[in-house]
Amino acid sequence: MKSDPDELLEKNRKLIHSENKKVVSHVQRENGDWHLHTLMIEGTNIPFKFKRKQAYKSLKGARVNITYYPDEEKVAGMPFEIMKIVRIKRA
Repeated sequence: MKSDPDELLEKNRKLIHSENKKVVSHVQRENGDWHLHTLMIEGTNIPFKFKRKQAYKSLKGARVNITYYPDEEKVAGMPFEIMKIVRIKRA
């Protein structure tokens, strides 16, 4: 069952929905059964991350609609701000 972005936003006030954002970088790597994806969006300096069971066609240069929330990830004991993607779709 697909979730409508408006329904997701209503359930969780921390979620942010952005449309027609340009992807300037897309890296994916395997981690066990999952593929971890990291996107950089034009005009931002914070990575957007999500994971999927399958590899994803490269999104570099594509326009996307994303629903995400701010999160924090620790690397070598130092906290880094990231955006955790809940839903992504080509625009």
